Amino acid sequence: MKPLVLLSTDPVLLGQLQSAFARSAPQVPVVLADDPAACEAEVAACWFPPAGSLGALPNLKLIHSVAAGVDHLANDPHLPALPICRVVDPAHRQGMAEYVRWAVTHYHRDFDLAMAQQQRQQWLRHPQRPAGDFHVGIMGLGSLGGAIATELAAAGYAVRGWARSEKRLDAVRTFAGPAEFDGFLDGLDLLVNLLPLTAATRGILCRDTFQALAPGAAVVNCGRGQHLQADDLIAAVSSGRLRGAVLDVFEKEPLPLDNRLWTTPGIVITPHMASCASHACIAQQVAENVRRLEAGEPLLNRVDPTLGY
Repeated sequence: MKPLVLLSTDPVLLGQLQSAFARSAPQVPVVLADDPAACEAEVAACWFPPAGSLGALPNLKLIHSVAAGVDHLANDPHLPALPICRVVDPAHRQGMAEYVRWAVTHYHRDFDLAMAQQQRQQWLRHPQRPAGDFHVGIMGLGSLGGAIATELAAAGYAVRGWARSEKRLDAVRTFAGPAEFDGFLDGLDLLVNLLPLTAATRGILCRDTFQALAPGAAVVNCGRGQHLQADDLIAAVSSGRLRGAVLDVFEKEPLPLDNRLWTTPGIVITPHMASCASHACIAQQVAENVRRLEAGEPLLNRVDPTLGY
């Protein structure tokens, strides 16, 4: 079997994946980009691959994301025109639901205000708002967003959902397409983005979107970093138009230390941890596609380039 090459700008992740393949898929020889054997690799498993790294592999036949998303592959501007696969972890929905529930509770119960008060040694209790008076909007109603919207509605929140095409969900008021976007946003206390990244959704978290929300609303981005226009968010939070934001995804990861998102009061940064495939799941699914590629069998979780997922 030819070696699999791991490509990432994150050295910690590279070490973790090497260990995972050794434990969960020992039949696959794994090398890093600086190994002379890397030039023999037909499969590259990637997370933000270094620029030029994919084009430097002369025998490459398959590019495999180690996550559910594939937009991070654009970190290498010389991405070859090859099949791309992604990892689909059955536990992904649970992890994302836990993260979104935490973010909703963070703002609904004013924990953001309490944490800011602690820094000032200020004791101030805020009135507790019923969940039904807290309006949550979910952008993206696929398998993740639809399940999360339904779960929040069952918990008593006033939930709206917006998607490219019409959806029907129990106890969720749904909107579809560009014509209904402003109506979806109007008066929301919290906007959660779970959209896939497409040409139509790139930059959707922008000044116009923030202006349509209720004054003092908050934003949660678990979609893709390219959905967010960061300067617009910083301006909205700094001016008080938004009370804050929880961000888990960024156009460049790790987020550069000089990025103003780190230091803007009211913005919470998490390191792309909302929901991650387990390392064992990554190793097993990539190894299965290595086997399928060698056997000439259909690949699992192959990406449709016209959709980007």
